[in-house]
Amino acid sequence: MRPAVIADLKPYAEYKPSSQAWLGDIPQHWSVLPNRALFGEVKDRDHPDEEMLSVTITRGIVRQKALLEGSSKKDSSNLDKSAYKLVQPRDIAYNKMRAWQGAIGASGLRGIISPAYVVMRLRRDDDLPSYFHHLYRTPQFAKEAERWSYGITSDMWSLRPEHFKMIYTPKPPPAEQVAIVRFLDWATGRLERAIRAKRKVIALLNEQKQAIIHRAVTSGLNPSVPLKPSGIPWLGDIPQHWEVTRLYRVTDPARKIMYGIVLPGPDVDRGVYIVKGGNCEEGRLRPEFLSRTTVEIESGYARSRLRGSDIVYAIRGSIGAAQIVPDELAGANVTQDAARIAPGPGIHPQWLLFAVRSRSFFNKLEAGAVGATIRGINIRDLKRTDLVVPPSEEQEQIATYLLEETAQVNAAISRLEREIELLHEYRTRLVADVVTGKFDVREVAARLQEEPAEPEVLGVIDAAAADERDTADEAEKAMTADSGD
Repeated sequence: MRPAVIADLKPYAEYKPSSQAWLGDIPQHWSVLPNRALFGEVKDRDHPDEEMLSVTITRGIVRQKALLEGSSKKDSSNLDKSAYKLVQPRDIAYNKMRAWQGAIGASGLRGIISPAYVVMRLRRDDDLPSYFHHLYRTPQFAKEAERWSYGITSDMWSLRPEHFKMIYTPKPPPAEQVAIVRFLDWATGRLERAIRAKRKVIALLNEQKQAIIHRAVTSGLNPSVPLKPSGIPWLGDIPQHWEVTRLYRVTDPARKIMYGIVLPGPDVDRGVYIVKGGNCEEGRLRPEFLSRTTVEIESGYARSRLRGSDIVYAIRGSIGAAQIVPDELAGANVTQDAARIAPGPGIHPQWLLFAVRSRSFFNKLEAGAVGATIRGINIRDLKRTDLVVPPSEEQEQIATYLLEETAQVNAAISRLEREIELLHEYRTRLVADVVTGKFDVREVAARLQEEPAEPEVLGVIDAAAADERDTADEAEKAMTADSGD
């Protein structure tokens, strides 16, 4: 639900035409000025020892080191950084080729950026960079930046400094800029905390789902069945009548586990669907999410072609994600980021999918994952990973049980993901409405109490414990939302 102060926002008393299509009407007392009156371009070079910064679409200006950590991205900057531009706190910087996608923001950092980027500095000290940061990251400004960008194709569109200066920008009085930023920091902070809380619930529900799957595929459905040592430390005891084998032994001997097309070439409108590692994630194995390659390229990889009821398993990037191939994608192929697993005789495809998705199976593979940037697993390791295999009849029973047990969890996760999507949409709309003067937040901002700071180190444990209790409560609510309890 929206906080009452947000729900009660009202428009200004008087408006006037801005003469700018992307702005519409603005409050009567606001100005609309060309950016050349607000900003001056800065080309301060020869600071090679300053920290490298990046201008991102999702987060604005960040330290490049933070952006690269845990990412497949590499540092593509030049060794000689003498031509790089200095950015200082209060400056606005943007990526000329990506401004129309949102790669623009105000800097709170000092550092250097690519010489191909643009740095603008506010002419007046009483103007607030954070206001323009919020304004320039709205979808409305992105469309205006696109209108002023030039190039042969969208990948080549560039917002040149001289054209940025020709864009007209709304300018509230400085005190009102402060009120707007204060309100947006408060409102977006609350929305972001709500989003984080829902993500924690999703993580907890996924853990619950994994626990259900793990128990079923390693111990079966009968808790009183006699057990025997599996001989594998990470598996423990297993039902006495089950056997331990390796993955390749339960697959079709005529269609071995393998990855596919190494260089699929450019995406084409007509051709053969190809499944990448990311397509193995939940909900992504559908034609609308797949790229295509040419028949000529695909024909050289007939050995990795897919059939209905095969399993595709991500071996690079999204390692561990897996899906069953629907009949409509029979004849598609995989890239080198995904492996085809074809269930052999007597092996139930849905049971095998749950087995290779299980925590024990993934943990064994993850321990051997290689790669400093894009992590991946060796196809040989995948083939030789151990499985505990029940008789065919039990495989079907386990698959049926897990489909039923995980359906409720999946429904709760989907509901939470939709709520997160709606919160993101609402936040985007709220910011756009406030920075363009559709709502008057001055009175609300004046009443706002300062938001509490994040917990200090000494309070983290207690705060985390309380947070876990709240998350558990939310998970229970999510699971019972449609049950009538």
